[in-house]
This record gives sequence, structure tokens and C-alpha cells, in this order.
Amino acid sequence: MKRIRIQHNTTYTYSEPVTLLPHRLMIRPRSGHDIRIDRAALMIEPRHHILWQRDIYGNSVAMVHFEEPAARLDIRSDVVVQHFEEEPLNFLVDDKAVMFPFYSDLDERVEMIPYQMLCFPSDSTVMRDWLAQFWMPGQTIQTYVLLDNINKWISGNIVYGMREEPGVQTPAETLRKGAGSCRDTATLFIEACRFFGLAARFVSGYLHCPQTVIGHGSTHAWAEVYLPGAGWKGFDTTSGIVTGHDHIAAAVTRHPADAPPVSGSYSGPVYAAPQMHVEVLVNEVP
Repeated sequence: MKRIRIQHNTTYTYSEPVTLLPHRLMIRPRSGHDIRIDRAALMIEPRHHILWQRDIYGNSVAMVHFEEPAARLDIRSDVVVQHFEEEPLNFLVDDKAVMFPFYSDLDERVEMIPYQMLCFPSDSTVMRDWLAQFWMPGQTIQTYVLLDNINKWISGNIVYGMREEPGVQTPAETLRKGAGSCRDTATLFIEACRFFGLAARFVSGYLHCPQTVIGHGSTHAWAEVYLPGAGWKGFDTTSGIVTGHDHIAAAVTRHPADAPPVSGSYSGPVYAAPQMHVEVLVNEVP
């Protein structure tokens, strides 16, 4: 078990006071059998009130309503979690799903429909041509091997780069550029899974990476695939691995564009557009 502290600070600075409209925060880690929240604090300025809710996916969402104009918005989240996922490859897939293609039970098929729907159907031709290297009709392959091959191909062939622009690239755009952010490559993997009829969803959260980043962490995005018998399993397309105790999920969604950590708007002059600064520290603690 690892205890991990996540400090996520976001600051918006405006050139003059503006009216802050409601903001939506999806920064609280998802708790479950693998992650337990020890403590959590959310500090926001200016004066405000918060309404907590669960969305359709079971994410913890903070709706923030502000009570006064401001030229600066500070959002500071400080959370400590216990992470119990120490053996990410220690799972068993149901016998019927070991080899691909396979058919799920009827009750599961009904629940999986939203996660099998393509987000970018106009890219289907590009996806079909690209995915032909991994599987063609009439072939059989171990389901995990298929997913691992796609995950490792993306990690090895798509150049990672941070993007400040909101939203995600389409799968065709990521393949054409040969580059993308973590949310772009996760989107490509999700669309590949759905093209093959597998249920997949988008995950946003945090990554503990002491070997690469001062401060030991960052916001991150990856994909999860539903495997009968094993449940939702995470695949990190940035590193080409199965997710483990360095990955802390904050939100899962059907569409990759629906999981920004902070979203909201303001009312004020155009020239008051904010400057944003984000700092994320993810550290292991005793």
C-alpha cells in the first residue's frame, strides 16, 4: 500500500474584477477498493459556496458558486489517499473473453452500449486502415495481447507533448501528426477499442512519477477497457503500461471532452481574459 499526497493548485488572474459564473471541479480522487481517501481539503478564493454532487458516472463533482466579483481565482486541493493496487497484472479474464473476438453476456452488453459508441465516427476509415495491422476479421488473438499491442504501438509511435488548448484531437489528427498529449493518445486508444466492439472509457486523474518530474507528479489521462471477469482495466498510452499504484483516477467519462479538472466561465470585458497557472505536486508520504 502507498500513501500519496496530491496538491493541485489552479490560479486564474484577470486584468480587472469580473463576475465569476459557476465552476465545475472534477479533482477529487475516486475512492473504491483500490483507493481510499485519508483526508481532503478544498480551498477556494474569492468568497463562494460549494454544492457537491455525483454525476452519472459516479464522479465526485464540486459545483462552485461565487458571491463576489474578483480579479483572481484560486483553487487549491490537498488530498491524501491510500493506494492498494500493487499488482496491476494480477487479474483473470473470464474464459469466454480470453480470446478475441468474444461475446459478452446479454446483461453486460446492454450496460456497455454507451462505451462502445464511437466518439469520432467520421474517422472510421482512417481507424480501419490503421487497426488492420493488429487484427483482421477471421483471425483470433488473446484479448489482452491485442490491447497490449495497441497500447505499446501508441506509446512507441506517437510523440508525447503537453497541449494547453482545451479539448482533444481526433484520432485521425493524432495519427496524422504523430504527436499528442496524454488525453489525445488515450482518445486514440479508446476509439480503437470501440472500433473492435470493446467497451472503453476515458479517465482523468494524477500520476505519481518521481523518476521524471520535480514535484513527483502531474495531471494525467489514460483509458480503461471493460474485460469480463476482470472489470475495468487501465491502459496508459503515454508509457505503454497497465495502470497501477502510481495512477490515481479523479473522473471517468464516456467522451474524452467531458472530464476537464476545472471548467467554468466569467462575465466581463473581453480584454480581461485570464492568465492561468497550474501546479500539481504528487508525493509519496509515510
